[in-house]
Amino acid sequence: MALNLLPYPPCTLSSPPQSYSSSSATSSVPFTRYASPSNSLLFTLTATRPLPFRTNHARRHLTPLSASLSTFDSPSTSGSHGKKKLLLEVKDLTAVIAESGKEILKGVNLSVYEGEVHAVMGKNGSGKSTFAKVLVGHPDYEVTGGSVVFKGENLLEMEAEERSLAGLFMSFQSPIEIPGVSNIDFLNMAYNARRRKLNLPELGPIEFYAYIFPKLDLVNMKTDFLNRNVNEGFSGGERKRNEILQLAVLGADLSILDEIDSGLDVDALRDVAKAVNSLLTTQNSVLMITHYQRLIEFIKPAYIHIMEDGKIVKTGDISIAKILEKGGFKAIS
Repeated sequence: MALNLLPYPPCTLSSPPQSYSSSSATSSVPFTRYASPSNSLLFTLTATRPLPFRTNHARRHLTPLSASLSTFDSPSTSGSHGKKKLLLEVKDLTAVIAESGKEILKGVNLSVYEGEVHAVMGKNGSGKSTFAKVLVGHPDYEVTGGSVVFKGENLLEMEAEERSLAGLFMSFQSPIEIPGVSNIDFLNMAYNARRRKLNLPELGPIEFYAYIFPKLDLVNMKTDFLNRNVNEGFSGGERKRNEILQLAVLGADLSILDEIDSGLDVDALRDVAKAVNSLLTTQNSVLMITHYQRLIEFIKPAYIHIMEDGKIVKTGDISIAKILEKGGFKAIS
């Protein structure tokens, strides 16, 4: 996902930025939207990560959906799911570019159960990143059909902030800078937003530092990263580590990793993959978007889905990646 990052006006705060030692660090600081170009990320920081978008399009009034959390064989994957609960179910999802009306997703079907790792692969322009953006509510896309059920709720009826608070996380290909906002203040506010959603007491600065400190080792980051502005002056590897740090802090039921391996050297990729693997449990799941087998060698998916022309056209196990590596997409088309 190419982002037009500059020039960006600084975000507007209701009061000057506070140092982390200030007691106001955990207050809910209202941020204005970035005056960003139409093809870049629009977000506010009043809710938890992943950069919650608020679309200018009216919500689609869909037929109310209900989903049983009892187990059954996924129509999109093979094999037994045992007693796992269905986490995400996508049926016949179609979507267009909001501005032009061009159809990108043309009937995507996918089921993800708790504790599973899935990978979506495909050629450039096949719809992989668009699918990820539609799931988190990106305003550049408009859903025109189908359904998405997340944890038994109609995901398409939720605003982006609500999707994030419900347990959906997305790590972006090109994380943007947020001038004037330190990592620790950003994470503290986002984490407390999630705690409020769960009716838990907020953490003060000292409590939050004690919570986040051990997670730095997870992504091989030094403590001075906490006092730096979000992604400002970060290398590509540092930005990706910072994304996974956010995931480690906030937690998520479903983590969407959009080309997390893009621009990483082998050492950085190993660090990021190790952190992701350490966060996996029997209750949460990962959906990876990638072009390359090297990520799959570090984070091993149970299912690989091949996307072509806006649809998932083939699903299989990790052996598909080896076929792709040898013969390309034509070998399985």
